[in-house]
Amino acid sequence: MSDFVVTNARIVLEHEVVHGSLAVAGGKIAAISEGGSALPGTVDLDGDWLLPGLVELHTDNLERCFEPRPKVRWPADAAVLAHDGQLAQAGVTTVCDAICVGIYGEKRERLELMEQSLQAIEHAKGRGALACDHLLHLRLEVADPNVVALAAPLVDEPSLRMISFMDHTPGQRQWHDIEKYRQFQMGRNGTSPAELEAQMAERLALQAQYAERHKQELLELFAHRKLVKASHDDTTVEHVEEAARDGFTVSEFPTTLAAAQAARQHGMINVMGGPNLVLGGSQSGNVGAAELVEEGLLDCFSSDYVPTSLLTAAFLMHHRLERTLTEAVATVTATPARVLGLADRGRIAVGLRADLVQAREVGSAVRAMAVWKEGRRIA
Repeated sequence: MSDFVVTNARIVLEHEVVHGSLAVAGGKIAAISEGGSALPGTVDLDGDWLLPGLVELHTDNLERCFEPRPKVRWPADAAVLAHDGQLAQAGVTTVCDAICVGIYGEKRERLELMEQSLQAIEHAKGRGALACDHLLHLRLEVADPNVVALAAPLVDEPSLRMISFMDHTPGQRQWHDIEKYRQFQMGRNGTSPAELEAQMAERLALQAQYAERHKQELLELFAHRKLVKASHDDTTVEHVEEAARDGFTVSEFPTTLAAAQAARQHGMINVMGGPNLVLGGSQSGNVGAAELVEEGLLDCFSSDYVPTSLLTAAFLMHHRLERTLTEAVATVTATPARVLGLADRGRIAVGLRADLVQAREVGSAVRAMAVWKEGRRIA
């Protein structure tokens, strides 16, 4: 950690933006003031924005680094370092690595990927090689025959902070538009129509056999852990009501306005993907993030599969959807930190961790020019 001062910054505080200076001491924010600073060693941000370090609830980026192309497996240590570096460069200082547990019969391979991910993260932590704080988010595919067995070895993992319950069966939730599902699968995997129809029939049978039973078994399995529980791709009011009854506090990627409205009524946090806003809509034909913002229903963004989408989504929310910058920035900082119970970060305030991002707008995108975690520059 090093002590330093930044000046000539537009500092995004919790409820206002001030043009001024910020001092860091002992890894924490020591002072915030309006106006400039002439202290020796002061870093001039040249009028750039100064934001809290971004907090990520759900990113699939680690798996993408493990498999940069279909059927190409990257070495575990290199994949974790690439993932960590990409997040830091995007302004993320705390990340929940979202790892799939079960996905339609990929048994040992998925377990090996989980084991390799956790081992490589711990190895990199031990070597002091990680820029970001890494927490674990398990994505539990309830219709998979093996999900409970795959999840059991991870139930007491110390870094585990969040679990989400998923069901990607065609014809419901994310894929309630069955034609969108067909287009996605055939374009992605080159599956023939006959093969796809057989696969869909098999997955419908697996859901009927396992989904509800596995959900209850998984709730029991994790009952002794104090974890954030999220539902995934809620489509109907009934989906949300069921999640609320089971103690879920987050609705990840609701697919309809009705589901997002129900989640808000039940006091749940609505999370939408940054790419949804950046691209102007959902690739699956579901409700757009912009519509949720306009209805006052969006609480939080996740980068999902594009780390840089967090910063860009926040600024698009400010400029395109005319929300205050403090409100927009909170969707990628204060709100996800609060969801995770991390009271020491997510805001710029004296006494909190000096997790900071110097951000510069470049056209419709935003670049993290410099990133600090606990006062140490990481990107």
